[in-house]
Amino acid sequence: MTQHIMKKLSIYTLAAASLLTGAATTSCTESFLTQEPASSLPIEGYYNSYAHLMEAAVAAYAPMQWFDYFNGWAPLNLTWDSMGDDIYVGGGSTSDQGQLHLISQYRSDPTNNIGGAWTAAYSGINRCNRLIANATASSQISEEQRNSFVAEGRTLRAWYYLVLWKTWGNVPYYEENLGFPYVTRQYKADEVYAAVTADLEDVFQSNVLPMEQPAEWKGRMTKAAAYMIYADYVMYQADKSKYAKALGYMEEIINSGKYDLVTPHKLWTEMEEWNKEIIFDVNYISKGGKRDWGNATAAGGTVLPAMIGIDGYSSNEPNPEFAAGGWGFCTVSKEVYDAYEPGDLRRDQGVLNIDQYIKDKAAEGYTISYGGRYQNTGYFLRKYLPRPGGNDGYVASDALNWDYNLHLYRFAETLLNAAELALETGSGKAQGYYDRVRDRAGLAPKTVSIDNLIDERRLEFVGEGKRYFDLVRSGKAASVLKAGGGVVLQSKNPLQWGGQAVPERQNWTPNKKYIQIPQSEIEATASKGEEYAIVQNPS
Repeated sequence: MTQHIMKKLSIYTLAAASLLTGAATTSCTESFLTQEPASSLPIEGYYNSYAHLMEAAVAAYAPMQWFDYFNGWAPLNLTWDSMGDDIYVGGGSTSDQGQLHLISQYRSDPTNNIGGAWTAAYSGINRCNRLIANATASSQISEEQRNSFVAEGRTLRAWYYLVLWKTWGNVPYYEENLGFPYVTRQYKADEVYAAVTADLEDVFQSNVLPMEQPAEWKGRMTKAAAYMIYADYVMYQADKSKYAKALGYMEEIINSGKYDLVTPHKLWTEMEEWNKEIIFDVNYISKGGKRDWGNATAAGGTVLPAMIGIDGYSSNEPNPEFAAGGWGFCTVSKEVYDAYEPGDLRRDQGVLNIDQYIKDKAAEGYTISYGGRYQNTGYFLRKYLPRPGGNDGYVASDALNWDYNLHLYRFAETLLNAAELALETGSGKAQGYYDRVRDRAGLAPKTVSIDNLIDERRLEFVGEGKRYFDLVRSGKAASVLKAGGGVVLQSKNPLQWGGQAVPERQNWTPNKKYIQIPQSEIEATASKGEEYAIVQNPS
């Protein structure tokens, strides 16, 4: 199967990382933005040949893997979805990965934060800027190769900025790595939006990126992925002046014939990665995986399946479906499970109703049990649950090297984006795009409307990091994200925290749109003058 670029090219990642990481764990305002990396090889002229520029390109993708475990735990889907109404953080208690619990409660703390995600994004930006600069300066590659590397770097950089922009909003922005004193001004969220969308539109004008990569390069940037990133910006910004343009890009993907919907079960199996529906993923690989405690930037797999796995899971089946040893994070709300229509194929492919599963297995003569941790609902995110053999071939930590890609953009989202944009612009094609998604789910057509589309996205993308942003951009956040609410079960073990865990969020307000910027970034720029001092987001 075509599971590759970072899977196939992991051997390059290690070599490239040794040249490019530099001070990867320092603040974005410190010298890692321009510091020449330590290496036994001279850096001057190294990134000139095609092979060495390919190392730089692979290294630019590597920080995509770090969000789940790097100076803290911040899997993008769990972090973002815990701010909505479909996913609870879970784990052992509110002190177990407390930074995520605080974010989910709209009490994010600048000192107990996901600063590792901030640094991972800026590390990616740093590497993209280096790729662009070195490809531009190279005298040993063709013009076609140069243009390809530059377009790839600019588009991947836009994705890293997207993570920063959606999470923190008002962030430092730059397109060339900084010189002394290694700081730049903080852009307002609207300025970041304007700068990145303009840069992407310029990339689109160059028409360099392919709509789809060949099998051996699956995972590298494509025009389809770039269009989806652009639509993500435009729709979250609710910039209606760009809706027609974004719709045109969605329709270009649809009409290309390169992507299509697949049956739901194919989306959540390791053996079907990079199927026709997948537009852009974070790539992970277990075979040879070297990620380890204290070595989070090594090439390898993901911790997400272990993190969300079923705590205390036990089965006497000869071939159990799920692996034991999960940590019980990312439990799914009963409300979203109940929101599926009868016969919706996505419900039980995406969400595991553990109590029903236990009953079904008992009818087959097997005994299944589990523990149930803090904020246990009885529903688990089946999409990414660990399966036996899912981390085969790991070298370092078994928990940190699962072979499950994180889906960022799927063709289903292209269709739902197109339906919403068509409805907003009056193009007349909205119903057809909407019907395709419902038909794949085994459902009859429903009249297209903005409300129905937001509901459909909830069911299609549960646990994929979309819901919170859909609530915010549609104006529904304040009415949906209320304090309390939700159905959470008691622990099955009376010795564990002694009772019922309830949602602890505050009422959402527009001031809660972004989380708090890490305090280390505030302090690092405080002495650099008013122009460069980072201002904290509202609390």
